Amino acid sequence: MKKLLIQLMKFGVVGVIAMLIDLGVLMLLKEHLHVDVLWASAAGFSVSVVVNYILSMLFVFHGGEGSKVKEFAIFAALSVGGLLINQFIMWIGTEKLTAYYLWVKLFALVFVPIYNFVTRKIFLEKKAP
Repeated sequence: MKKLLIQLMKFGVVGVIAMLIDLGVLMLLKEHLHVDVLWASAAGFSVSVVVNYILSMLFVFHGGEGSKVKEFAIFAALSVGGLLINQFIMWIGTEKLTAYYLWVKLFALVFVPIYNFVTRKIFLEKKAP
């Protein structure tokens, strides 16, 4: 149980770093380059996935000895699910409910990390013998 709590804390730190990158790219594209909010959100999410992968595999999840390309492909494929959740929430919030995009993004950041942790733990972490 202690090991899981430590892992969750590390996941949280990595997640905050990725979240700041995600929000930074989103705000840069939306506010300064006037990119559509859904495209800006997808771009921010995508950039944060790469950073999240590197930090997660270094500090949070300990993958197997297999191919790092395969490992990243699995990580990216799982992240597509997170992106779909993110984009659905962003679309509903900004397009249908006309809420402020950053409030909607913060709401999405409640659900996507839960999905990310569970799927990455299941599919990426090396199982103990």
